Amino acid sequence: MSVASIGPGTALVTGAARGIGKAIALRLADDGFDVAVNDIPGNADSLSKVVDEISAKGRKSSAHVADVSLEGEVKAMIEEVARVHGTLDVMVANAGVCHWTNFSETSAGEFDRVMAVNARGTFLCYKYAGMQMVTQGKGGRIIGACSVSGKRASSGFLGVYCASKFAVRGLTQAAALEFGPHGITVNAYAPGAIETEMLEFIITSSAKSKSTENALGNFSQQAAVKRLGTPTDIANLVSFIASKESQFITGACGFFDIQEKLSINGGTFFD
Repeated sequence: MSVASIGPGTALVTGAARGIGKAIALRLADDGFDVAVNDIPGNADSLSKVVDEISAKGRKSSAHVADVSLEGEVKAMIEEVARVHGTLDVMVANAGVCHWTNFSETSAGEFDRVMAVNARGTFLCYKYAGMQMVTQGKGGRIIGACSVSGKRASSGFLGVYCASKFAVRGLTQAAALEFGPHGITVNAYAPGAIETEMLEFIITSSAKSKSTENALGNFSQQAAVKRLGTPTDIANLVSFIASKESQFITGACGFFDIQEKLSINGGTFFD
């Protein structure tokens, strides 16, 4: 089966109550998709407001409160989105957490928490979205959240986060190989420093660790464009990956930071 050249249908975005996830959800609505949005119970109120914003754009939307690290909740969420909207065409596994601790001081429990959300959560979203799309038989787009820290370890204080994002790259490539014959592409975006609450958390944690200069540097100066990225920058990339124009790109991990690199080779080679 050739890779499907999909048009607007229904997209599901996890971690969509704020930041990058919210920007992606709103952009996909602008692109003509109906958009289901997900986040954890503590962000339910903010998630409802995102639904209202999408609805105001004239697109159908629904809120799905679930923890992406729990298999039963992810499976039920995918099934509910397909039932409510009739189809699932784009899955954006955006939800993620960051833990800032010296590598040698990170506990096994902290490691498990980050890996549960960032790695297992991505795996579960890929798995059940892929299964749903295979059943539908019309292809689709699966998109995950990696990071520049998933391309190169950035700091001992982000060691577990880096590991979780390296895992996303591997999952993306493996899923691309498995789902490709069904017309489903699987790619990831890998942001650098983006103006979000997560970046604010890193800056605050870094100050407490008394290692701001070594851990953070000057993010804007590291980038060739001499500025921090915005959630809209990432939403623009996801918009393209979700479009019919990206049909020959799969298994790729493109990033917005010091350089931009997105291979277009039908999954012949992964980077």
